[in-house]
Amino acid sequence: MEVSNETVVMASLIRLPEQPFGVEWPIVEWSHSEPVEGPARQRLAQTMATAFSPDSQSILGETHAILIVHHGRIVAERYGDEFDQASTLRSWSIAKSILHAVVGVLVGKHLIDLDTPDLISEWSDGADLRRRITVRHLLQMSSGLRFEENYDDPSSDAREMLFGSGRKDMAAYATSRPMEHLPGTHHSYSSGDSLLLSSIVGRVIGGGKEEALDFMQKELFHPLGIQSAKPRFDGSGTFIGSSYVFATARDFARFGYLYLRNGTWESGRVLPEGWVDFARTPAPADPNQAYGAHFWLAPNSTLGTFSAEGYDGQRILIIPALDLVIVRLGRTPPEKMTGVNRLLIELIRCFSTIH
Repeated sequence: MEVSNETVVMASLIRLPEQPFGVEWPIVEWSHSEPVEGPARQRLAQTMATAFSPDSQSILGETHAILIVHHGRIVAERYGDEFDQASTLRSWSIAKSILHAVVGVLVGKHLIDLDTPDLISEWSDGADLRRRITVRHLLQMSSGLRFEENYDDPSSDAREMLFGSGRKDMAAYATSRPMEHLPGTHHSYSSGDSLLLSSIVGRVIGGGKEEALDFMQKELFHPLGIQSAKPRFDGSGTFIGSSYVFATARDFARFGYLYLRNGTWESGRVLPEGWVDFARTPAPADPNQAYGAHFWLAPNSTLGTFSAEGYDGQRILIIPALDLVIVRLGRTPPEKMTGVNRLLIELIRCFSTIH
């Protein structure tokens, strides 16, 4: 049997850790633990203090929350001024990774197939190459549709879809984009691909906004103990899966923890077998191997790090080799993102030195 390159990469992924014996699943409340002992504890305390110091804004912008889960327990948690454990914070493109989970639930129920074409009725013309686009292509950002993801340009597709002429029916805007590359041959990060996925999800679930929201709560949020999540929908009733889920830092951590635990929870499997590995396997069309399936990858990491990321420096880092989840939420302009990345690296080092 011929083995694909993607299968080979999946087989070489760092193993995802199991739930530690004696640690409660965070369905109602998170367990807490003191951070590691010795110099690593001091280093972590100093790094957390620096992240929230008044002087940090010149480097990091605003940091609203940092929460760290190690071996299943919260070991560090801090909030900026005017924020606390109950604050529901914006996801931006972390929503794309949440959308990946919703698609996974439907795949597990055999309601969506990754490789079936002819997804959109508007592309039914036999000569329309967009008919070849599959759910796999959309998840891996390789649809081939022309879509400019630029939030600094008011006329870009991302801005026009979210805030301009497309805002009332965002999937319709994405559907109208022309083909620029054959599906599966070119990687291009696109919120349009995510909105097309969201429209497919809505169609498969059936009904409208309320039915989609009920499905997300019943099949994803409630099993994890996530109570605060508030997905947003556009005027057509489509989940804005590119950008909008509001939740507390603790609930964003629960979502990351689901992926650290390979899609399982106390009650059993939430996501189908192999779905998390699919998320963290490099998309074949991405030459940098920095993107999987609606999750970002760290191709040079020896820790197996993958992440859900959003504009303004929103991050859920999942680090299998250290059994670690780090959530950082805030408001950071693009020119200060290097500071956020350095902060996250320093936080990881606090645990890598004692692992």
